[in-house]
Amino acid sequence: MQYLASTPDGAWAEFLRREEITDPADLDGVERALWAVEVNEEREVLAEPQLADRVLTGGLDSYSACRHEARRLREEGVTALSAPSAAVVAGGARGQRVAGGLTEADDVDGRVLALFGSRPEARGWACCSPGRPQERLLPLVRPLS
Repeated sequence: MQYLASTPDGAWAEFLRREEITDPADLDGVERALWAVEVNEEREVLAEPQLADRVLTGGLDSYSACRHEARRLREEGVTALSAPSAAVVAGGARGQRVAGGLTEADDVDGRVLALFGSRPEARGWACCSPGRPQERLLPLVRPLS
């Protein structure tokens, strides 16, 4: 499975959540590659999980329900799932604008795309290698537990 975020902030939030990084000091030494990947959604059998938002954006307690729903959809022939990001708080995938300096952009909800199976035809671009998340993202990450 390949797990993609709709924005770079969302991708970093997924990492920060999984690693349970909440303290700016813990960002020291973090280095990861961040890629932009082109997905032809018209070629996918795309579905959204039929679960409550509180389950989709939950923590470890809702993980098994999400896995069960993904398995059910995959067995029905779905090749990709689109869902709200559990890692990014509502509106937190907003990014920034340049207006006399960097300012926070309007709120955008983060989304994730889970692709079942390999995608050898997928095209990707390394955005940074290595890079690290900005401290401004820490309050935008929904805790895992």
